[in-house]
Amino acid sequence: MEYTVLWLHIVGNIPSHHVRRFFYRMSGLSIGSGSSIHTGFRVYDPFGITIGSDSIVGEGCVFDGRDELRIGDHVDIASEVMIYNSQHDINDPSFKAVSKKVIIDDYVFIGPRAIILPGVTIGRGAVVGAGAVVTKNVPPFQVVGGVPAQKIGERSLKRPEYTLGRAAWFR
Repeated sequence: MEYTVLWLHIVGNIPSHHVRRFFYRMSGLSIGSGSSIHTGFRVYDPFGITIGSDSIVGEGCVFDGRDELRIGDHVDIASEVMIYNSQHDINDPSFKAVSKKVIIDDYVFIGPRAIILPGVTIGRGAVVGAGAVVTKNVPPFQVVGGVPAQKIGERSLKRPEYTLGRAAWFR
């Protein structure tokens, strides 16, 4: 497993989106059609990660696949977002790891440098503001921000049908 992680860290810096996607799929990461992952992507256990169609993962993101991480269709994840589904239990005498799945529904936008913690579900069309730390579920079409993330608004677009388009070749 550690050699796979090392290999994927190297692959994350190949300057071709098509080549990176090929190697990510070969490693067990499930990536839907039209989706792209930009450079600098770091992944832990690719077998637990599913990315839907027409979704974009920005530069320098970190995804944790030690439990299920499911990202829907038409999801826009900005640069340097970290999504974790495993963390240590700080109250356990042995400091054991606890894993919980993370689900990100369709048409979600996650702003730059946001952090999503284990056990969170982000509902359809929700928006996570830049730098937010999401510790609880986010209802559909809600806009959250801050540390910890709290409701700061509501998205008025309730029936999104847009596509994000294709990625630039060398990002």
